[in-house]
Amino acid sequence: MHMKLNYSIEPEPEKTSKAIGKELHISRKHAHEISSAIKGMKVETARGFLEGVSALKQAVPYGRYKRNIPHRKGMCTGRYPQKAAKEFLKVLQNAENNARYKGIDSENMRVSHIATKKGHTFRGAFPRAQGRATPKNHETVSVEMVLEAQ
Repeated sequence: MHMKLNYSIEPEPEKTSKAIGKELHISRKHAHEISSAIKGMKVETARGFLEGVSALKQAVPYGRYKRNIPHRKGMCTGRYPQKAAKEFLKVLQNAENNARYKGIDSENMRVSHIATKKGHTFRGAFPRAQGRATPKNHETVSVEMVLEAQ
C-alpha cells in the first residue's frame, strides 16, 4: 500500500508550477547537495548547471556531506553526481512544462522551493561464505520542486 506524497508547502497556483519525482533511485546525500545548490536559481541557469554536472564540466559544491571530498578547480569541496543530476533535470523539465501548460512564461521563473524526502527502501541480501548473508538495501529519494514567476 502506497501513501500519497504531499508537497511540504502550498504555493499560490496563479504564478507557480510544481513537479515531483517519486522514489528516484539516486543517493540521498547527492540529492541534498544538488537541491541546496540550485535553490533560488533561474530555470535556465539551473538547467545549464545540471547539464554541466552530467557532462562532468561543473562540480556541485558540497556543504553538509563533505568528509574526505577533495576541493575542485575554482571552488570548494565538490563532486559530479551525474545520475542524480539527470533525475533532477527531468523533474525541472516537468515543472517547466507544467508552467507552460498553465500559461505562465517559463523563461523568467526561478526555483523558489526544492526539497528531498526519504523514499522507500528496497531490501536485498548479498550471499556470503558459509551460508551467511549481508543486507544490501537500496534507498530511494523523492524530490519536490516549485517554480515561481518573477
